[in-house]
Amino acid sequence: MNSIRRIYHPALYQGGRRKSRYFEGWYFKLDAPGDQGSVAIIPGLSLSAECDSHAFVQFIRSGGATSYFRYPASEFSASDRQFEVTVGPNHFSESGISLDLEGEDEHIVGEITFSDWSPWPVTLTSPGIMGPYRFVPFMECYHGVLSMDHEVSGIIETVAGQQRFDGGRGYAEKDWGRSFPRAWVWAQCNGFDQAGVSVTLSVARIPWMRSAFTGVIAGILVEGTLFRFATYTGAQLEHVHIEDGEVRVVIADDTHRLTVSAAGATPGQLRSPVLGEMQGTVYETLGGTMEVTLDRLTDDGNETVYEGVSERAGLELMDPGGLLGQDER
Repeated sequence: MNSIRRIYHPALYQGGRRKSRYFEGWYFKLDAPGDQGSVAIIPGLSLSAECDSHAFVQFIRSGGATSYFRYPASEFSASDRQFEVTVGPNHFSESGISLDLEGEDEHIVGEITFSDWSPWPVTLTSPGIMGPYRFVPFMECYHGVLSMDHEVSGIIETVAGQQRFDGGRGYAEKDWGRSFPRAWVWAQCNGFDQAGVSVTLSVARIPWMRSAFTGVIAGILVEGTLFRFATYTGAQLEHVHIEDGEVRVVIADDTHRLTVSAAGATPGQLRSPVLGEMQGTVYETLGGTMEVTLDRLTDDGNETVYEGVSERAGLELMDPGGLLGQDER
């Protein structure tokens, strides 16, 4: 019963009784109003086969500065009834975040509250952004979008001073499994001039049986409507080009086309999982530029549903040379 509940509630801890070669991490992106910048906070658990299991909280700021706070695995706890995760003295829930992160020459404290989340829809046959692939038991990595957009308020204090988030926007997602994909593009932004607009995009090289395929999942939330694009819905990756820290992706289905162009600012270095151990490296930008256009495809030509530009994009471009297989180039 608990395993079924977890499938249909992706925010919950998915690890069950796993003891090794497993990771799970939640990702909270907070955009402060005006020009105060953004932060991302990533609590999680790393279960190693080599006696290095631990809990952690990663913290990244606009400008590329990152911190990794490590805790014993015993200081991780998660409710199996609702989304509540605790790592040491730090608490994460659907209503907000309480931080007390202390390391060498660093102390980060904060109280953040969220308005109601805007989750990716969960249905009987498609329990979240992965759709029917969520039911496949041998996937290397699973992904969930917990909230495309919500209001943020509160304060985070560091040795550099206070950062106020009242009137800001938030986004939340998560990953779990053994390892991140071999190659991927990830971009996210909800800092557009029109409040409530949010974009998330992932293109990744997915191991499958003895082969691999390039999968895509993307969504754009506009005026309360979520337009979804995914490999499992029949959406096609029409174009992807990555060069010099910039990416352009075009995805289309029978009714709409989504075009996303993003360029990074200064990337920060984060740890990523390899067979459950936080031994890999991810370079993530906060404060990148994103241009997005959503077109409705009609017999009389394209009709623009939304177009916008923001300088609040999160962006990861990892091993772009391996993103497409030889048969897909």
